[in-house]
Amino acid sequence: MNDLIDMWTLQPQQTTELLQLAQTIKQRPAAWATFLQGKSIALLFEKPSLRTRASFAAGIHRLGGHSIYLDAQNLIGEREPASDVGANLALWHDAIVARVFSQQTITDLAAASDKPVINALSDTCHPCQALADLLTLQEQVGALDQIHFTYIGDGNNVCQALMAGAAQTGMHMQVVTPLGYAPDAAMLAQAQQLAQQSGGSITLVHDLDQLQSTDVIYTDTWVSMGQERDQGAVMQDFAPYQVNRALMQQLNANYFMHCLPAYRGREVTAEVIDSPQSLVLFQAENRLHAQNAVLVKLFEGAHA
Repeated sequence: MNDLIDMWTLQPQQTTELLQLAQTIKQRPAAWATFLQGKSIALLFEKPSLRTRASFAAGIHRLGGHSIYLDAQNLIGEREPASDVGANLALWHDAIVARVFSQQTITDLAAASDKPVINALSDTCHPCQALADLLTLQEQVGALDQIHFTYIGDGNNVCQALMAGAAQTGMHMQVVTPLGYAPDAAMLAQAQQLAQQSGGSITLVHDLDQLQSTDVIYTDTWVSMGQERDQGAVMQDFAPYQVNRALMQQLNANYFMHCLPAYRGREVTAEVIDSPQSLVLFQAENRLHAQNAVLVKLFEGAHA
């Protein structure tokens, strides 16, 4: 691994190794306490963040490294192209973690930087979230290739990252979105092709009545940061897709997941997200461990 541009750049074996490494680091953190000693990581954020910013800062510190936070909303764009930002940051830092509006920004940063670049969220993919979610499923539910997983809501960056992760690990994933909110067609086709090779499956439907029983239901906010959508139309389109107690029972789901922030009473009821079935805090905790595994993989060549 030279960068983590998106989930699609990972081979299935790499995803499996990252999950194993994350589990190892989580169980024996002291063994990795000096891994990033003397290393400096730039956290370049165009978007607000709680989990991503806090988990990366804490994780880098636990690995013995140093991080600096840069509010990039006024850095990249009219003031300076991403290529110049990436080239300059690579002069002073050993890696760049970027949370951005556009996937093109990640691509430009990685092309300009001779140091590793990690996608901490873009408009098309959220690989760090997907890896944390796969780790959580492995810990809380069981072997990934035995899990039936359902994503309900907007076919957004999180959904697309999860499709790639599910396909790489042999999961059976069904995606249900309102018409007009489906994930990218090319990414869906790619995930379905990969799932055939791994023994999994990825299906897309728009009618909740077409869904099969599932182990897990996952949802996300109906409007992501940076999206320009008519709020009224979105609320009307998504209202039937709320995750509530009745839907959990209808699909025989034992677990609920959400990448947060969540809007109780909108995409999910408080009764579900605050219940013992909810894995949201496990997901949030595992952001740190999954991301630390990525950092270790990116730097392990320097320790060889």
